Amino acid sequence: MTPVPSRGPAIDRDPYDGARRRRALRPANEDRTTLAPSAPVGAVLDPEHVGEIRGALGTIAAGDVAVRRTPSAKFKTLLAILGPGLIVMVGDNDAGAFGTYTQAGQNFGTHLLWTLLLLVPVLYVNQEMVLRLGAVTGVGHARLILERFGRFWGAFSVIDLFILNALTIVTEFIGVTLAVGYLGLPRVPSVVVAAAVVTGAAMTGSFRRFERMCLVLVAGSVVLVPLYLMVHPPTAQMAHGLFVPGLPAGSLSTEMLLIIGIVGTTVAPWQLFFQQSYVIDKRITPRFIPYERVDLWVGIVIVVLGAAALFGVADATFAHHAGFGHFTSAAGVAAGLGRYVSPVAGDLFALALLDASIIGAAAVGLATAYAGADVVGANHSLHRTVRSARSFYFTYGLLMALAAAVVLIPGSPLGLITEGVQTLAGVLLPSATVFLLLLCNDREVLGPWVNGRLLNAFTSGVIGVLVILSVVLTASVLFPGMDARQIVAVLVGGALLGAAGGVVALIAARRRPRALPDRTGRSTWRMPALSTLSRPALSVGRRTGLAAMRGYLVVSVVLVVVKVATLGLHH
Repeated sequence: MTPVPSRGPAIDRDPYDGARRRRALRPANEDRTTLAPSAPVGAVLDPEHVGEIRGALGTIAAGDVAVRRTPSAKFKTLLAILGPGLIVMVGDNDAGAFGTYTQAGQNFGTHLLWTLLLLVPVLYVNQEMVLRLGAVTGVGHARLILERFGRFWGAFSVIDLFILNALTIVTEFIGVTLAVGYLGLPRVPSVVVAAAVVTGAAMTGSFRRFERMCLVLVAGSVVLVPLYLMVHPPTAQMAHGLFVPGLPAGSLSTEMLLIIGIVGTTVAPWQLFFQQSYVIDKRITPRFIPYERVDLWVGIVIVVLGAAALFGVADATFAHHAGFGHFTSAAGVAAGLGRYVSPVAGDLFALALLDASIIGAAAVGLATAYAGADVVGANHSLHRTVRSARSFYFTYGLLMALAAAVVLIPGSPLGLITEGVQTLAGVLLPSATVFLLLLCNDREVLGPWVNGRLLNAFTSGVIGVLVILSVVLTASVLFPGMDARQIVAVLVGGALLGAAGGVVALIAARRRPRALPDRTGRSTWRMPALSTLSRPALSVGRRTGLAAMRGYLVVSVVLVVVKVATLGLHH
């Protein structure tokens, strides 16, 4: 290995001697350490984002290029990488998800269970693209948008993320109050302790400690297993609901809005920002992308099984009882379990809700703090102490404190806040996915890691569906009297416009030949420094599309905020 001059910049300095590096490598490697002569750091903005991977379950030395030949060596490497995909997915089954999934189960049984399987490819494609961006670029999602698309979109991505995530963290603490209320614990001390635990876990100056805390919370979600076995939903009914699409008899408008709520709960904007930044902070490089994809799949399997369990538990608990079709809240589900199944079942549900709320608050808060510090160029790493990353930790702690305070204020419109979060998430998700797709086709950003044609076609279709659902959700909030016929008209009109746009895009793509990217050397390719990149040239079509999206977002967000604020004042 080429010696590093002692006066080189901090980002190039290796603080670990050879003996320590060999010890650190053993859990993830076979016999001997193999290090690259020089590890490119590319555009990494924080020096702490370069170095050995210190995961909760293992360590990999910086510059490690050893080939993992045996299953044991591959498994040890996977254990060291495990974390980002698992945490972001399990964090997605948060307090809001508990409410949405149990509402679907209590009101409609297992009839909407099939929506979870439809969302699996959407989850994987979105999260795979951001983990690729993180590992290859070393730059957070918000900063890439700022650098590649200008100040408006950069500022918009951070401001709307901050507002939406702050409200989302409030819903997490609402989940805490519901859980501790059912368990008979004092409300105010419980919320304060939860906020202190979530804040303190991130401020230890150790990435590994934080990840271990998160994995403990991930393991805590296993309490859904005994709960499911106690309630024992009919297996045949669960399988039919999962694999046979259908809609229950009743109000189509109510069902469609709940489906949109399931989509918005399962695929949320904060996930994109969290996964990309967390991959960077964990120091995962392109070489380990295949292992991170496995980590993501593990998380997706767990989140889908957990969501399906909540559907089934709520359905089986309230079937043939007066509460079926009359969902109130997650606390109402816990009370129903305690009444119709056993007190232990209600306690298990409340513990699962408490666990989900805490890990959700930690993940959403971290996504926000990462994005803000990334854009302004401040230090932003869990490897750092509070003293060396003040603004990063201040943002994180402030979010927790404000959310806890809002929940504890008597008379706070918590129901309106929850509704506002779901609506804003639905409005903002299509734009987040659009920028994700554009970044993943930017060859200066991803080089040999850019998307292929099939992935682009699938993601474009997903964006079209998300836009249509976003319009329906926004319209339903602004005009609560929308009936099924009007919703169907919006869906059909959107589908026709999307199909027409797809045909135009296909014709344009055929007329504009695209050279295939050179995929060689992918394992070591990193994005160059941001200052060396030229601004992407946007076609007339893309400029028009971005302008239209800007207008839609501004108008929709303003109208939704005004509507929710008006209802809040009336409340």
